[in-house]
This record gives sequence, C-alpha cells and structure tokens, in this order.
Amino acid sequence: MRLHHLVPALAVGLPLVCAAQPWGEVSAPSDGPARVIGRYTAGCIGGAAVLPRGGSGYQAMRPSRNRHYGHPDLVRFVEALGRAAAARGLPVVLVGDLGQPRGGPLPSGHRSHQSGLDVDIWLRFAPGGGAPRGEALETLPLTSMIDAAAGRVRADRFGAPQRELLRLAAEQPEVERIFVNPVIKQHLCRSEPNAAWLVKLRPWWGHDEHFHVRLRCPADSPLCEAQKPFEPGDGCDDALARWVQEIRDATRRPKPPVPPPPEPVLPSACYGVLGAPTAARR
Repeated sequence: MRLHHLVPALAVGLPLVCAAQPWGEVSAPSDGPARVIGRYTAGCIGGAAVLPRGGSGYQAMRPSRNRHYGHPDLVRFVEALGRAAAARGLPVVLVGDLGQPRGGPLPSGHRSHQSGLDVDIWLRFAPGGGAPRGEALETLPLTSMIDAAAGRVRADRFGAPQRELLRLAAEQPEVERIFVNPVIKQHLCRSEPNAAWLVKLRPWWGHDEHFHVRLRCPADSPLCEAQKPFEPGDGCDDALARWVQEIRDATRRPKPPVPPPPEPVLPSACYGVLGAPTAARR
C-alpha cells in the first residue's frame, strides 16, 4: 500500500489497516522529537534513535535487517545492560531486533516490536564470549536453551551467565516485562525462590533462544498505550506448570499451525509519522 492510497482516510482521521510493507520500505527515522504512538502490537514511533552496532559489553546482530531503532529510552537501556554485563564479567551481550526506523508492523518474525519499546536479547553468547565480526553478525545461529520433550532447561547451555543477564535486565526500573519460555521461567522459579525480579518474567510461546524485553510507556509519549498490569503473584504457580506440560505434550502431538492474525489497526497519527520528512543524521 502506497502513501497516496492513504490520503482519503487520513483526511477524516480514521484508523487504518495497513500491510507491513510500507513500514519496512522506510530506511530512516522521521524528523522531530521521539514519541511513541499506539500499542506495542499496533503502533509506531516518531523521531526514533538508532542503537550503535557495537558498544561496551554488547553487539547488535543481523544488521542487514535494519531493525535497531527505538525510543531513546530503549537505546539507553541496551547500552546500560551491556555496561552492567561487562562490569560483572559476562560475555558480550548479543542484541537482536529492536524495531524498524519508524516502527509499525514488521514483514516477518514479530507481532510486536512496533512502538520502539521492545528488544530481543540473545540467550547464547558468541564462541569465546567476544563480539562476533564480519559474516558471523548475519550467520551466527540462535540456540535453544531448553529440552522441550523433557520440559527442562539444557544445563550445557543455560547457566549462571544467562540467569545473571536476565536478572540485570529485570531489575531495571524502566522494564515493564520480559517474555521468556515457560520452561525457563519454571527453572528460575525453582532455582531463585522468592526473587523479587521474577515477577517481571512472563511466560510466552517460543522465547527459548532469546528473551524479549519490553519497556513501559515513556513520559514524553502521551499517545503510548500501556499494557494491563500483571495478576498478583510472581507467576510461579500451577498455571505455569500446565504451560510447561503443554510444551512437553506438543513434542509428541504437534498442534496444527495457527493462522496469522489480521493486520493491526494503527492509530491515524502513525501515518503522519510514516510520511514525515527523514531526520538528519544524528
């Protein structure tokens, strides 16, 4: 869908359904101050910042995807996480997708990551613990941390460094929640009883190779739509155990594919961001 097709609806301020393609075609952020618009799964970001490809304690992966943009709070979070990890002697943190230059629906891989407040952090580290270079930035594979059939983490892959990295992320006040595989959540519930930071770890399908950090709405973005609060408790309960059992069962009786969700309805303000002038290099 091209921009001229959007004009009639924009004129009356209607929300629009739009395929992901136009958002992926934009190669740079819009001009102006940072502002988050809409929901994590149906939104956009104006004035996005870009995460430098490498910094103290971290390395951005898959640069060809051009998905290392977000709200300045998100960029600061990643940079701070890298510094904190390095200060504790952890290997270089490998950073996956943030979002597209102006957010919006992605052509593949995510339903969220639309509003500049989400980032994927790899659970594996590069061989030797340093920063990958050259072709490895594109080709180094992600690695599952779980034995799904057994319903437990793989002790040869998930250990103290992964646990410490999750803790460092969860204890940052700007972090709203972190999505992890239910098997990983259950493992931490057992190994870290009563740890206050576990409440931010929310179980979700997949997320066995990386964890997904989501920041709360920033103060400069009144059009950002927050998520509902958590249910009381740390989530280390019978519902989590049932979820893990579902994962085990699925290895023996795979479920049929789920049809893709409908395209999200974006706030009309997002199309002003999509068509805005490109920001000067910062």
